[in-house]
Amino acid sequence: MKERSASTFPGLLALLVLLLAFGASLWQMVGAARVANVPMLVTWLAALLVLAVMLGGFFMVEPNQARVLTLFGAYRGSERTPGLRWANPFYAKRVISLRVRNFETEHLKVNDAEGNPIEIAAVVVWRVMDSFEAVFHVDDYENFVHVQSESALRNLATHFAYDSHQEGEKSLRANTAEIADKLRHEIRERLEQAGVDVLEARISHLAYAAEIAQAMLQRQQASAIIAARQKIVDGAVGMVEMALARLEQQRIVDLDPERRAAMVSNLLVVLCSERAATPVVNAGTLY
Repeated sequence: MKERSASTFPGLLALLVLLLAFGASLWQMVGAARVANVPMLVTWLAALLVLAVMLGGFFMVEPNQARVLTLFGAYRGSERTPGLRWANPFYAKRVISLRVRNFETEHLKVNDAEGNPIEIAAVVVWRVMDSFEAVFHVDDYENFVHVQSESALRNLATHFAYDSHQEGEKSLRANTAEIADKLRHEIRERLEQAGVDVLEARISHLAYAAEIAQAMLQRQQASAIIAARQKIVDGAVGMVEMALARLEQQRIVDLDPERRAAMVSNLLVVLCSERAATPVVNAGTLY
C-alpha cells in the first residue's frame, strides 16, 4: 500500500460555511426561545453542538509537510496541499515533515578489508517521499534512518581498505566519489521500505584507530619515501644514459668498461644523493 491523497476541503471555504451555519443556528435558537418553543430550542442547540464539534476538523499544512489522516486506526489518506484545510473532525492527523534533513553518524570503529581498525563517520542527506510507508511500515522512521545508515556504513568499510597499496585498487581514502556513490546506493536500498529517499551520503571522518595510527603513519611515510626514491633513480638512470650517449656520439672521450662503470657510479652518486656532492679535481693524467 502506498500513499494516497486524502479527501479534504479548503479551510477558508469550510470556515465561512460554518460561521454562516453558526449565525443561522443562533438566530433560530433565539427565535425559538422568544416563542418558548422547547423542541425547536433543543434542536437548534444540538445543531450548535454539532457545529462546535465540526470546528475540530480544521488543521494547518505547512509547505513541505504532510498530514497523515487516520480514522479509528484506518488510513484515510495524506494531505500535502499547504494552507488551512478541513476534514472529518474524528480524523487523527499526524504531522510528517517532507523537508530535506541531514545527520552525521557517530564515529564508528570498524575493521577495513585488510583487518586494520579504523574510525569512520558519514553525513547522510535524506527526505521522506511516502508518508504512508514512513508511518506504517516502520515503527520510528527517524531512528530507522539512523540505525540503517550506520549499518550500511559499517558494511561498506569492511569491503574496502583504508588506503590502496596496489595500482588500480580502490580504497576509502583515494576513491571518495565512488565510495560516496556506493554508500548512498546501499543506504537507499535499506531505507526504501520506510518511504525515505537518500539524496546524498559521503564520508565525513576517516582515520586509523589510535592504537595503530602511529604505525600506519610510519608506513605511509616509508611508502612516500620509496616512491620518491624510485622516481629519483629512474631520472638518474635516464640522465646517465643520455650523458654516455652524448659522449660517445660526439667522441669527446673513449672509455673502457672499467672507466665507464666508474663514471656511471659517480654520476649515480651525484644525482641520487640527498646532499650536494663535493667534487675531487684530478690534476694528473686520465690514467
